[in-house]
Amino acid sequence: MKFPLYFSRKIAFSKDNKNNLSRVIIFIGRLSVALGIIVSLITVATGFGSKKAIKERLADFSGHITVKSTRSNSSYNTSVLDKQGLNIQKIKELPDVESTQKYAMITGIMRNEHSFAGIIFKGVGKDFDSLRFKKFLLAGTSPKVTEIGYYNGVTISQKIANDLHLKVKDSIVTVFSKADQKPIYRKFEVVGIYKTDIKMIDDQFVIGGINHVRKIQDMKPDEVGGIDIFLKNVNDIDKDFPEIEKLIGYKNYAEKATEKFPQITDWISIFDTNIALIIIIMLIVVVINIIMVLLILIIERTNSIGLLKTLGASNSQIRATFINYTLIIMIPGLLYGNAIGLGLILMQKFFGIIKLNPENYYVSTVPVDLNPIVIVSISLGILIISAFALIIPSYLISKISPVKAIKYN
Repeated sequence: MKFPLYFSRKIAFSKDNKNNLSRVIIFIGRLSVALGIIVSLITVATGFGSKKAIKERLADFSGHITVKSTRSNSSYNTSVLDKQGLNIQKIKELPDVESTQKYAMITGIMRNEHSFAGIIFKGVGKDFDSLRFKKFLLAGTSPKVTEIGYYNGVTISQKIANDLHLKVKDSIVTVFSKADQKPIYRKFEVVGIYKTDIKMIDDQFVIGGINHVRKIQDMKPDEVGGIDIFLKNVNDIDKDFPEIEKLIGYKNYAEKATEKFPQITDWISIFDTNIALIIIIMLIVVVINIIMVLLILIIERTNSIGLLKTLGASNSQIRATFINYTLIIMIPGLLYGNAIGLGLILMQKFFGIIKLNPENYYVSTVPVDLNPIVIVSISLGILIISAFALIIPSYLISKISPVKAIKYN
């Protein structure tokens, strides 16, 4: 074993450390490392977890990527999807694509004796992914559309249900209008109530049968207003988007789930800045404390440094000894920090202890994302950066004279 590592381990585990200033210094060093690890883990887990949860909610409701007609523009009343150049089969065969579903949308007003609500009626077909939608259901069921005739069941949001005092099996009249035509009335039965926690969705969207929209919009039985494309992984949206664009035809356009609500996308992007800022601050705090620990240990062991120099140890060997000594001090702090940090994160993951207001944060509980690579990277990063940061202050050792150090008391 090399001398610096051997000697650093000897002094690190020496019983003398229990009865002198080293005990306090070691405790401060380990505490700062543990706190840095805990805060960094919680910041990364909740930050990445929130980003992922919001993206998944947006994508699971309306597709990771949506194909629309260029004539629809930003209107919620969808125009007929152009079939020229559109190859749904090839899109389904892409390795990252899990499923697709057709839809058509139109705006309307739901009203009863209690109140009224402006809604976006999203008509879905028999390929509607009810299993994916199930996670949003609070009561009842999702629409079971066969596309034979007109399915009169609708699944509404909890917000709309509360505004109109509706519950499952209640009836509700909806008014649709078209330019230069009389209003069109439809009576629906509430078959389910959902909640996504995304305000822009919960305030407006109602899920029902696509044939109602086809009838109101004068669409043919095989025409649709758009295609929702679901991927196997929400993180593959940017990668697969260009491939899907090649298969939709020039009269249609594709839209990412993260682009449908720009205000949410802008809000999500803030997470990256906050995560980076907090980790940098915690890293600075840890490094400053570890440097302080090293300097105090050098001053405290001035006699030992002088003795080592007298016995022939070089400055580089002594510097390496004290750097190793300081890093060994950090290891229990890393272990305790990871244990406490992961414990708190797992408690939040399984019990959802900390709640949030979904109107402000788009989720009702603080979501967490446990990525083993990120967890290991935080600990290794702090350890490695601290090791490099200790190099410059360790040069104080070369300034210590062996004769004066031995006399130092």
